[in-house]
Amino acid sequence: MRQDHGKHDWPWWKSEMITKWANNSWRFKMENAFESAIFSSEKDKPLTWFLKQKDRLSALHPDMSDSKINMKILRKCGG
Repeated sequence: MRQDHGKHDWPWWKSEMITKWANNSWRFKMENAFESAIFSSEKDKPLTWFLKQKDRLSALHPDMSDSKINMKILRKCGG
């Protein structure tokens, strides 16, 4: 992509990423991925699974507090 657009500053790149990925289709995909993810101790490594869910929520809701993110993820663990 840099070959096509040349050298730009961070605000320009951030804007391009938002344009490319932060659309309704991407949001729908991220929400579905978070909703369908349920922790299973047999198939998931806890840290990897947790960080993936945290990244999904942080991308969807950048202003959400860490404690609220943690509570949403803990609710998905069952048990």
